[in-house]
Amino acid sequence: MDILSVTGIFVGIGALLLGNFLDGGEFSSLVNGPALIIVFGGTLGAALLQFPPMVFIRSIKISLWILMPAKLNLKAQIDKIVGWSMLARKEGLLGLENEMGKEDDPFIQKGLQLLVDGNEPEVIRDTLEVELNVRENRDLQAAKLYDAMGGYAPTIGIIGAVMGLIHVMQNLANPELLGDGIATAFVATIYGVGSANLVFLPIAHKLKHHIWVATQAKEMMIEGITAIAEGENPRNIELKLAGYLQDKK
Repeated sequence: MDILSVTGIFVGIGALLLGNFLDGGEFSSLVNGPALIIVFGGTLGAALLQFPPMVFIRSIKISLWILMPAKLNLKAQIDKIVGWSMLARKEGLLGLENEMGKEDDPFIQKGLQLLVDGNEPEVIRDTLEVELNVRENRDLQAAKLYDAMGGYAPTIGIIGAVMGLIHVMQNLANPELLGDGIATAFVATIYGVGSANLVFLPIAHKLKHHIWVATQAKEMMIEGITAIAEGENPRNIELKLAGYLQDKK
C-alpha cells in the first residue's frame, strides 16, 4: 500500500476540518446534500460526456494504483535479462522457448516469442514499441479523466454557489429559508475547489507518475531483449541496463 497517498488524503482533508473546528465551526456546517449532488454529480456527468466508455472503465481500474501501485523490481528484471542472454549464448535463441511459460506478463512473453522466432533486432524493437506506446497512451487517457474532473469541479462549484444565491434571492421575504440557500452557495464552492485540489488533480498526477514508471520498466525490457537479439555480451547488457537504476540510488 502507498502510505504517502493515504497520508496525503488524511492530512489534506484533516487540515480543512481542523481549521474549521479551530475557527469555531462545526462539522455539520460542511455537510450539505444539495451541494454534494450539484458538485459531484455535475462533475461526474461532465466527465462521462467528455470520455468514451473504455477510457472511463480504464480510469476506474487504474485508480487502484493510488493505494496499491504495481511493485517493479528493476534490479531483478535486469538479472533476469542477463540470465536470458547467457542462456541464448549457450543454447541459442531457441533455448529461451521454455522461459516464456515462466512469465506472467504478456508483454515479456511477446518479446521472448519474437526472439525465439529469430526476428531481426529492429523488428523486435519496433513491434514492442508499438505495443508500449498503445498501452501508455491508453493509461494516460484514463489519467486525464481525473485531470478533467479537477478542472470541472471548481466551475460546477461556482454554478452551485450561483444556484444557492438564486434560491436566496427568491426567498428574501422568508428569512427562515435564507440559511439553506446561503449554506448551499458557500459549501458548493468548498466542495468544488477542495475536491479538485485535494483529490482529483493529485490523483491524476500520481497516476501519471505510475504510468511513467511502468513505461520505463518496459523500455528497459525492450532494450534488453533487443540487445540479446543483437548478440551483445551479457556483461555489456548488464552495464547498459544499469542506467535505469540511477533514480533508485
